[in-house]
Amino acid sequence: MPRTASTAAPTPAAGRRIQTRRSGVHGKGVFAVQDIAEGEVLVEYTGEVISWQEAQDRHPHDPAQPNHTFYFHVDEDRVIDAKFGGNSSRWINHSCDPNCFADEQGGRIFITALRNIRAGEELNYDYGLIIEERYTPKLKAEYPCWCGSKNCRGTLLAPKRGWAPPGLAPQPPTEKAGKAPKTRKAEEAKGSGKAGKPAKSAKPRQGRRSAQR
Repeated sequence: MPRTASTAAPTPAAGRRIQTRRSGVHGKGVFAVQDIAEGEVLVEYTGEVISWQEAQDRHPHDPAQPNHTFYFHVDEDRVIDAKFGGNSSRWINHSCDPNCFADEQGGRIFITALRNIRAGEELNYDYGLIIEERYTPKLKAEYPCWCGSKNCRGTLLAPKRGWAPPGLAPQPPTEKAGKAPKTRKAEEAKGSGKAGKPAKSAKPRQGRRSAQR
């Protein structure tokens, strides 16, 4: 059932419940080491909070992988860079059929169980990347998805219309401010650091990782 943000920031439950190890989906992943109940807050997405301008100046972290960052978009002014001060949350992979969602609470991001999760399951959530330019097969291929779910989109890119991050109530559409420049952009995204460089454009929707082109 869709959820809306509460007024008080949640606190992750005590005890070791998740573990980072190699993933069959992509590189590293985060796994449950015990059963987790729907609605439990698992971990906060931590890192250095910086401005969009600083995020642009730092990009790319790795020139060999320009579409891979640890940026998480908080709002139109702030980005969390989990390369610095980050924790295991930065390794959580994307899925088109996720078992978690990213919940923004007062400028903080909490990874929360979308359903009951069994011990041994890999944690994931929908990064929901939105790129302003027209989605072409070439562009989608630049952001491939390997989640393997039955409803896999084949790409980390989310539909531009009629889509909301799983676990959150749909957000009303926002209008773009001014004429967009003739460069590739992304409103935002999330996930485990496999997104590209962020670009400041229209006011983004809630709860996704940052992408930049």
